[in-house]
Amino acid sequence: MSLRSLIARLPYPSAAVQRGVGIAAVVTQAGIGVTGSVVRVTGSGLGCPTWPQCVAGSLVPVRRSGIDAVTQWIEFSNRMLTGVVIVVAALAVLTAWRIQIDHPERKRLVKLAWTMPGGVVLQAVIGGLTVLAKLEWWTVAIHFLASTPLVWLAVLLLKAFREGDEPARPLVPKLGRQMLVLLTVLMWAVLIAGTTVTGAGPHGGDVNTHRLDAPIEQLARIHSGLLIAYLVVLGVFGLTLMRVGAPKSVWQRYAWAWVVALLQGVLGTVQYALGVPEAMVSFHVLGSALVIVVTAVLWTGTRDRGPVTSLEPAEKRELATAN
Repeated sequence: MSLRSLIARLPYPSAAVQRGVGIAAVVTQAGIGVTGSVVRVTGSGLGCPTWPQCVAGSLVPVRRSGIDAVTQWIEFSNRMLTGVVIVVAALAVLTAWRIQIDHPERKRLVKLAWTMPGGVVLQAVIGGLTVLAKLEWWTVAIHFLASTPLVWLAVLLLKAFREGDEPARPLVPKLGRQMLVLLTVLMWAVLIAGTTVTGAGPHGGDVNTHRLDAPIEQLARIHSGLLIAYLVVLGVFGLTLMRVGAPKSVWQRYAWAWVVALLQGVLGTVQYALGVPEAMVSFHVLGSALVIVVTAVLWTGTRDRGPVTSLEPAEKRELATAN
């Protein structure tokens, strides 16, 4: 019996299930970065000094001289949370695949779903290399930055569950689309600059980890300057929305982008002024994930792919059409 036939035997996912799987993908892909920051600020990055084992000869933490038990369990717990991400990623693939069996046109949905487990595998490899490199700041930066496209793709997956597969029809003019592309580029520039600030900062994940040898004040200015540029472009984008009378749904997404970006800016300023306290680092990482989410939501909200056709099984939809 083929895998396809086995999946075809599964109950057809309801609209609520589809939405729940999409939301879970966004939450887990964003959340694993936040828990990773907890590992870093608590100095637990080498609590499990080997990979894939925690310590030599054991997959789980064991009492060893020179290794604090608490840091071991913090790092090990973060590794175990990867299992939750894997489960959600697998559910996303199964859900999308089951939908495509009844609705063969839903190829884009399946492709987006497959990016979830593919990204998890990539992140696991990068995470292992990061541990083996003893948390060198640039490996930690790559580990974080590799997760950001997965958050974006998870938002696209959530949207794909609720839209059709027609060619994207823009809801904003050409200038607005150009501003949105620039906004997205600036968003990732802000994230990249943020990793350099972190690399030069006090929280390296382990006391023996090398830090980026660069003036943190200058790095912080570049980081904040890019965020200001993001806000300026967001403002120009808003003017293009006013010009064409954009739909209410686009304005709502636009407003959320402003709220989250401004709050993230305020949080970063306060965090820097207070000397980068540990708890605020994790909140700032959460804010970074939310900036990605609201920007991706704005991106998907400015184009229309037609009505969704796969909220119900094909057989049920055909009966309803016939009646």
